[in-house]
This record gives sequence, C-alpha cells and structure tokens, in this order.
Amino acid sequence: MSQGSNFVDYVKICCRSGHGGAGSAHLHRDKLTAKGGPDGGDGGRGGHVIVKGNAQLWTLLHLKYRKHVIAGDGEGGRLSLQTGKTGQDEILEVPLGTIAKNAETGEVLFEITQDGETRILTPGGRGGLGNWHFKSATQQTPRFAQPGEPGLEDWNILELKLLADVGLVGFPNAGKSTLLSVVSAAKPEIADYAFTTLVPNLGIVAYRNGRSFVMADIPGIIEGASKGKGLGFRFLRHIERNSVLLFMIPADTSRSIKEEYQILLNELQEYNPELVHKPRVLAITKSDLLDEELQEEIRKELPGDLPAVFISSVAQKGIDQLKDMLWTEINR
Repeated sequence: MSQGSNFVDYVKICCRSGHGGAGSAHLHRDKLTAKGGPDGGDGGRGGHVIVKGNAQLWTLLHLKYRKHVIAGDGEGGRLSLQTGKTGQDEILEVPLGTIAKNAETGEVLFEITQDGETRILTPGGRGGLGNWHFKSATQQTPRFAQPGEPGLEDWNILELKLLADVGLVGFPNAGKSTLLSVVSAAKPEIADYAFTTLVPNLGIVAYRNGRSFVMADIPGIIEGASKGKGLGFRFLRHIERNSVLLFMIPADTSRSIKEEYQILLNELQEYNPELVHKPRVLAITKSDLLDEELQEEIRKELPGDLPAVFISSVAQKGIDQLKDMLWTEINR
C-alpha cells in the first residue's frame, strides 16, 4: 500500500453524545422511617465526544471508516442521594494540526496543536436533578425529579493541516520528491511526470549534532491552483502551516527563474496573502546540468531579496549548504 492511499487529511463524522440520566424521585424509607424526606440522587451526564491530540499520528486514516461515533448515556440517579454513572466518553485521537469544523455551517470549532490536548467536540446531555433539590419549606416531600438533557447529534469535519518546518513549493516535476528522498528517510513515489505526488509526503531531515527538522513535499502547484484548479486548494491548505517555504525551480525551466518564481509567489498570494510573509529560500534544482559559466549567468538574474542555492539531489551537490540555509531561517 503506497503512502498515497494511507494519507487522509479530511474526514466527515456523525457524532452523537450521550443523553443525561434522569434524576431520582425516591423518598427515604427504612425500618425506622415510614415517611422519610426526598433522597433521590442526580442523573449522570451523558458521554462527550472528545478530540485528543496525539503527536505520534500523521494522518486521519484511522477515522476514515468511522462514520458514526456514539457516546454512552448517563445512568439515572439512585436512592440515598447517589448520582448515576456518567456515560462513556468517546475519544477520537488526531494528529497535531487538526481543525474541527461544524459540517453544516463550516464554522471552525477549535484546533488541536499539543500532544495530549483534549477538546469536547459534541457535549453530552446534563444529568437531571434528583428530588431532594426541590425540597422547600412549603414542599417537603417533592415526588418529582428532573429528566436528563438529551444528547446532541451533529456532523463534524476533521481536517488536517500539516505542521512542518519547511514546505516545498514548486511546479510539478521541480524535483521536490527527489530532494525529500535524498535528505530524509521518506520514500515518496518519484517519476518524471507532473503530479506524481498526490498527497503531502513528510520527511525528517537530520541536521548537524543530532538535530532535525520536518520537511513536507506539498504537491506541485499549477497556475490557477488558488482558484481551485487542479488539486490546488487541498494542497495550498498544507502550506499555511510551514514556517519556511523552500521554492524549488529546475535549472532547465523553459521560462526564466525569475518568471517562474513570480508565478509561484502569485499563486500563494492569491490563495492567502499572509503566506507571502513567511521566510523563503530559493533552490535551483537539477543544477548538475549547468557549467560554471551558465550558473553565473543565472545567478545574475535571481530575485535579489532571498537566499538562493544551486542544488542537485542526484549529484548530492549543494545539499549541506541548503540544510544550513533552512536551519538558519527556521531558527531566525
């Protein structure tokens, strides 16, 4: 099974929380007491549907086939002021960077960013109050109690935006997957045609002195991605989370490097203007095809406002220099 079919970044789930238990209307009776006062306990609350962050997860695959999540109902109150048992909570573990939305309205409910963080997605119904709460000077033996609150049922969307340190930005075929396979242990599918990468691939890049950073190969942008053309929107969503954007443009591009860079930048700007303020590094890939003279020619026409490096993943050229640049930008 390729990583492609394992990467799931969007699931829609019907969540049903538990009903609250009813309060008890019991009156105290024992050998010595024929007509005791009210001693009915409260009902237990219904189970919540809870979302919990788990740093070991990278995908929502495990939730893909769970269309319905049903939490347990609370138990009714009992005599001697005993509260009923709380309904069983349902806990959905998700990767960090998961956003929960209401499927009907599209409203963002919350986002999970920490390991172990828990948020209630669909709250359970409250338990009803037992009859002893309703005792008063005028009504000393209330024979009624509160029913429990019903649970809720709603459709929610869980959507993952990857939390990576470096996002690779470039047209299809710019050499992004090749770079990832060289600098990390990730094994993306690599081929010489557009859209080989249909899902974001993640790789841990080892750096000096045992340090590392996460790199995400985000599928190639094509002109018009910001308007939802191609696979645009789904992938641009992942770029929002990267702290540094690595623009990759092949040395053998038919346009000038500057033009190609400008087009990529425009796509990002159209989609979300904030992306343009992220730190950027430019890598000219496939530069083993260039001799010194050509390289100097290209260097003269590079955009002046960003660090640039010539690399070749195949010839292992410029890779360490690129890692140094990225590390500097991540920690700036």
